[in-house]
Amino acid sequence: MKLDIKAPFIVFSIFIALGSWFAYANRGFLYSKIPSITIFGRPIYVKSLNVLNLPSGDYKTPCVEKPFKYNNNLGEIQKNIGYQNNKFGLYIYAEEDYVIYASDLVNSNGGDWGYVLIPINVKDYESQKWNKIFALLEKYHLIPIMQLWDLTKKEEKEQIYQSAYFLNSLKWPIRQRFVSVYNEPNDDKFWRDRADPVTYAEILRDTIRVFKSVNPNFFMLNGAFNASARGGDGYMDEEAFLIEMDKTVPDIFKMLDGWASHPYPQPNFTGSPQGWGRDSVRAYEWELGILEKNFGVKNLPIFITEAGWPHQEGEDVDKRYLDQETVANYYKTAFENVWLPDDRIVAVTPFTIKYPPPDDHFSWLDADEKPYLQYKVIQSLPKTAGLPPFVIERGEACD
Repeated sequence: MKLDIKAPFIVFSIFIALGSWFAYANRGFLYSKIPSITIFGRPIYVKSLNVLNLPSGDYKTPCVEKPFKYNNNLGEIQKNIGYQNNKFGLYIYAEEDYVIYASDLVNSNGGDWGYVLIPINVKDYESQKWNKIFALLEKYHLIPIMQLWDLTKKEEKEQIYQSAYFLNSLKWPIRQRFVSVYNEPNDDKFWRDRADPVTYAEILRDTIRVFKSVNPNFFMLNGAFNASARGGDGYMDEEAFLIEMDKTVPDIFKMLDGWASHPYPQPNFTGSPQGWGRDSVRAYEWELGILEKNFGVKNLPIFITEAGWPHQEGEDVDKRYLDQETVANYYKTAFENVWLPDDRIVAVTPFTIKYPPPDDHFSWLDADEKPYLQYKVIQSLPKTAGLPPFVIERGEACD
């Protein structure tokens, strides 16, 4: 909604905006407790390393008087993540029903503390909504991987800080706070209509630095790339994209805590679960080879934040895809023969719990939220009871 501000207020607003810019530019030298200023109920964002005014309130870097206490019984530790791990996960959205469906899937048959990938708009500061979702994640023993999206070009610095402080204000269920920095930036559709390795490298660097300065428990992942896309026609080849990123920000990939990957089975999402290479469910291996060969980066834990096969069934039948029986069997094979035995992989969150037509063929639930066969098949697989460092007692932040 646009504000109808008279001329005197325009001058005042310009003065305030200049003051806010000066505060941001000199944030390292200013006293941390800068007062918030509001015009007609709409906050002016004041940035510093200790104070940030958001639509839903003031969020500060925690001044912890009482330390957090975490679970110390970490079981049979998966070395690259540091705890007994349940790799099963699902891509969902910030809806209560989806949290429950995900828990029933990934924590079934002996499982506990599986994963969910949840996208979050970097302009979404609805504190009540997100606090409710995070309370449910803790209740149902789900580990969130938060995927940032919709960064505004002219406000990217502000939104990096705002999203870091806002996400830090939420009650994460375990010590690690997994964040994936946007999505498939080598695809024009997902990056401001033009794949731009230079800008993405700079944004990834700045996002990692800011999030880590706010809380070192943030565990930072790249935005997963479109591995199968070659150059041209709306895409940039991933290897070429990564090389340009490293030229722009040398050693950018050494800043990462883990590697997000989208190993979709091609062609047309119908490839075999036994396939190899960049067009397969093992595309992350091809990416790891690039990281080691070109940049000397080794041993990053792998987070498969999207993957899977669309099924023919949906609002309309789409014969380009496989039937749901084949899809269910392919998922079973991929989990049992590829993803679960691979100790480099931490989490697998297939796309997606539910999606509207015409892409509803990727959904794990139909329009009436009844599970497709793949849900039932994966639900029946034996799982590990995860033992992450979950929160036993939260610290008390001082003012």
